[in-house]
Amino acid sequence: MHADIHTDIHLALHADRAAELRDEAQEFRLPRTRLRTRIGWTMVEVGLRLARSGATTTSCGRTFRTA
Repeated sequence: MHADIHTDIHLALHADRAAELRDEAQEFRLPRTRLRTRIGWTMVEVGLRLARSGATTTSCGRTFRTA
């Protein structure tokens, strides 16, 4: 019986601490949509630059094949 009480207390303390940590982390979280949009457009820009420059995937101009 004592083990059940200890488990319940431990679980309650863990849930409280987890909630506190989530609240603290929320203050430092970046807005996901803006960050994803910026990264996405940066990737598009880099891709377009590579396409315009005629860059190949390898220095020899041939596709690298694995075994």
